[in-house]
Amino acid sequence: MKMNVFSRIDLASFVTGSTEHTWQPTMSSETNIPSYWLNWRFFLCAIFILTSLFLSSFLIWKYERSRKRKKHGDDDDQRRELTTLNGVVYDDETWNTCAKEIHPNWLLGFRVFGFLVLLGLISGNAIADGAGIFIFYTQWTFTLVTIYFGLAALVSINRFKSGDNGQNRVSIVDEEEQGSYRPPINGENSNVFKSSNGHDRDNMSTRQIATTLGYIHQILFQTCAGAVLLTDGVFWFIIYPFLTSKDFNLDFFIVIMHSVNAIFLLGETFLNSLRFPLFRIAYFVVWTGIFVLFQWIVHACVSFWWPYPFLDLSSSYAPLWYAAVGLMHVPCFGIFALIVKLKYMWLSRCFSQGP
Repeated sequence: MKMNVFSRIDLASFVTGSTEHTWQPTMSSETNIPSYWLNWRFFLCAIFILTSLFLSSFLIWKYERSRKRKKHGDDDDQRRELTTLNGVVYDDETWNTCAKEIHPNWLLGFRVFGFLVLLGLISGNAIADGAGIFIFYTQWTFTLVTIYFGLAALVSINRFKSGDNGQNRVSIVDEEEQGSYRPPINGENSNVFKSSNGHDRDNMSTRQIATTLGYIHQILFQTCAGAVLLTDGVFWFIIYPFLTSKDFNLDFFIVIMHSVNAIFLLGETFLNSLRFPLFRIAYFVVWTGIFVLFQWIVHACVSFWWPYPFLDLSSSYAPLWYAAVGLMHVPCFGIFALIVKLKYMWLSRCFSQGP
């Protein structure tokens, strides 16, 4: 009888490492003994993970620290220097839509709806299959996307407190300025549009820098973007067809956990006006690195099965698996960055000067 790899993983089996779980293949060796960790395989994997975390931390320190440092200069220098920083987040970008024709209330409604649906699904999954589901990167990512939509809804709601009724929202081109869109030059960010009051989007004299909550919102958006593509991509293109397709049948929650998050995130991407600076891939790498370290700590304390076969350090191919999955972060993040870029290119064509 074929077993469902994701069925009924309860909290007790997660904590105790019970071998009565349904994951196939079963454990290849005990994970809570010194010999499992004191070897060249773990050493190479640890170097790869720690190096990735160090480089990511350096990117965060370099770019986010530069933004904070420049904000302490005088007004003229601040305006001049902030416009050169790809990582700057403006307040209107956190709640605004990408086109004047779409009122920000539509984005607010979508975010609230997405949060409620995602929260219901992850809660239902936990109730149906137990708290042990949170050993999987899939549920970590799904929960992160749920948190993002909740925070995004809060950011959109907060705009009402500032008295902004949407009249000053940013658009591609004002009706009186048809044909005023200009393409980016000299590496300038591609989504530079005109606002409805005639000022450039990157004009510091008319735009307010986002609060800390706004920056957290931006960081979560980009982290979710990469993590969702990695999660769904690895499952549908690696795990399901090559590793487990013969061992289980797809059920409702398996399909939902690997599809709905991507659908909602793509909808959010097409509606919002957030940019996508590439250096924030660092947060995506840190997110995955935290998951791997969590797995190592848990398995060093309790011997039980690995949620994904390629995490098993007993295989002589473990370093190659870790490196391969790690390198997949680049195309996953890059594909989503391309989606954002294509969105703005399409919008620029739709709202550029007509024939």
